[in-house]
Amino acid sequence: MEEIQSQSDNYRSSSSSASSPTNRVPSSGLFYLRKSGLLRQPISFEDSPEWEDTEIDEQVDEGGDSINVVTNSVSPALSKLNSGSLPSLSLQETSVAVRKIAGASVVWKDLTVTIKGKRKYSDKVVKSSNGYALPGTLTVIMGPAKSGKSTLLRAIAGRLRDSAKMYGEVFVNGAKSRLPYGSYGYVDRETTLIGSLTVREMLYYSALLQLPGFFSQKKSLVEDAILAMSLGDYADKLIGGHCFMKGLPGGERRRISIARELVMRPHVLFIDEPLYHLDSVSALLMMVTLKKLASTGCTIIFTMYQSSTEVFGLFDRICLLSNGNTLFFGETLACLQHFSNAGFPCPIMQSPSDHFLRAINTDFDRIIAMCKNWQDDHGDFSSVNMDTAVAIRTLEATYRSNDAAEVESMIQRLTDKEGPLLKSRGKASNATRIAVLTWRSLLIMSREWKYFWLRLILCMLFSLCVGTIFANLGHSLSSVVVRVAAIFVFVSFTSMLSIAGLPAIIKEIKIYTHEQSNEHSGTLVFLLGNLLSSIPFLFLISISSSLVFYFLVGLRDEFSLLMYFVLNLFMCLLVNEGLMLVVASIWQDIFWSILTVVSVQVLMMLVAGYFRIRDTLPRPVWIYPMSYIAFHTYSIQASTLLIGLLENEYVGTSFALGQVRTISGLQALRSAYNISPNENAKWENLLVLFLMAIGYRIILFFLLYFRLRKNIATCRFYQCNRNTTTTR
Repeated sequence: MEEIQSQSDNYRSSSSSASSPTNRVPSSGLFYLRKSGLLRQPISFEDSPEWEDTEIDEQVDEGGDSINVVTNSVSPALSKLNSGSLPSLSLQETSVAVRKIAGASVVWKDLTVTIKGKRKYSDKVVKSSNGYALPGTLTVIMGPAKSGKSTLLRAIAGRLRDSAKMYGEVFVNGAKSRLPYGSYGYVDRETTLIGSLTVREMLYYSALLQLPGFFSQKKSLVEDAILAMSLGDYADKLIGGHCFMKGLPGGERRRISIARELVMRPHVLFIDEPLYHLDSVSALLMMVTLKKLASTGCTIIFTMYQSSTEVFGLFDRICLLSNGNTLFFGETLACLQHFSNAGFPCPIMQSPSDHFLRAINTDFDRIIAMCKNWQDDHGDFSSVNMDTAVAIRTLEATYRSNDAAEVESMIQRLTDKEGPLLKSRGKASNATRIAVLTWRSLLIMSREWKYFWLRLILCMLFSLCVGTIFANLGHSLSSVVVRVAAIFVFVSFTSMLSIAGLPAIIKEIKIYTHEQSNEHSGTLVFLLGNLLSSIPFLFLISISSSLVFYFLVGLRDEFSLLMYFVLNLFMCLLVNEGLMLVVASIWQDIFWSILTVVSVQVLMMLVAGYFRIRDTLPRPVWIYPMSYIAFHTYSIQASTLLIGLLENEYVGTSFALGQVRTISGLQALRSAYNISPNENAKWENLLVLFLMAIGYRIILFFLLYFRLRKNIATCRFYQCNRNTTTTR
């Protein structure tokens, strides 16, 4: 304790000198300055109403929603901010009234989260955290990197991963319950948007996926979300960001990701780092927008690493974490009081959040070590001589002795009486979701020329090149091998060109992951929607490329044979699309996905029976199983593709063998490639291709299903509440 006291006195004296009028320009009208006479003033929680003391504003929405309950209480902290203690921004009333949202109180009590190590749950990421969030307020969880901010946010929202285990209790409106579907929205730190859609289209498709009901109701909810996030000027602009389309600024894209959750009109909104990758102007605009949204009654809980003084002045409550420990919970101004009580007053010209992180971020110890032999002339480093470990222990001890009891008392008041239970909103039917995803994917494909039209053009140009190279082959016996080579090259490399669609596939999987994590979609719904939307696209490539190649090479001029050729190529592309989906879902990275698909396709071409007859291949690995999963050339033993294509050309034809003897086309083909004598093998091969296309998508189903279960929340409050004993 003597060490802590001496370090605290040293820090207080250095901070006072750094903030003295001789060294700094006083500006009490712009920055918060705690007077010495207020240093032990108790922290007030007067803005935390009980259920019976809350004024209620009841309003029935036009769309037929349930009655909205909104608190009208005004936080005293806000009045202090407006009085000049901290810079504040006046939120002007908009000309169009935004509909009120029924908020909900959220309380977490003795919340501990452990992460599973190699053998057992050992790492405590969050340790015995207590706190609450009230309707119409902004509650921020702050702390250095790896302090447990995002983990605590996910634990409160019930979205912990499989590797995490939660102890403690979470209350919603005073009752132990999980937030039902539609009652909350969760915005991840990094979200994927569809650049080829406009802002209004993006939100409208999200509403169609999330909500049941009629078109008019969903349209009004989308317009409300656009208004709430101040996106009116960008509503009809493409989101952009890829395919050489100029994207919207980062602040607008971040507000779109939040508006996507607002179409549900959630009671509680969780946001992980709302200011992630935003500049100071965009960050301030974002927080003003969230403050305006909170004024409609929504309960907003979010994480933040650092903020400017202006942004800090918009917060209602702050939960300060360091290494999983709660160093403070309460009003933002009371946090400044708390640091002053502990002996670490905020310098006059320093942002409060910078001051907080400076005191508790252990990374500053390295800066101290680097600078201890270097003296700054202006004394800028005179205040960085405090050991952060000592500061953390001092702040934690001060919080537990002075302020923790007030927080526990408030939690007791909020949990003594249960408020209105939140009800789950209805979901859109699976048939509706499949139709929406199919139509949305078709619209995306028609607009993303780099991944759709460019791929079609490449296939057409490749077909033209191969067709002119192998033109006018004739029907001599020597043309058999050349004709096989032409068909092999056409099918193999047309499938290879499909790699151009991998970036679009990866992005679609990321969009699905986000939508499924918020229960907006489903694995089977995604697979069916993707399959139905890809069929017209792949068939268009198949028929356009086949027509160019078929007639340039001079294959048999019969409509039924041409249609079989087109259908066979279409099945090949469908199988290849399934293969790319599986690889993309495993890596979710463009470089590794392209490398894997190219390697697999090269191996399939080598064992398909064209370069070497399949029966002469080494049996381990190359025949079993590689030759059985190769879809390129089913030419031998009814196991490859090209038998179907080649039989079209050689059934019913004959070739001269000398001047007298002739042999049939099938005899010539089988003698060269050891093909099965079954003349119906081409239809069997078509069936095999169809089953392979279905098989790849079944594999994809299980990959997506189990990956999602591993990475997305699986914690349910009724499971967590079995263990109410908190590890302290």
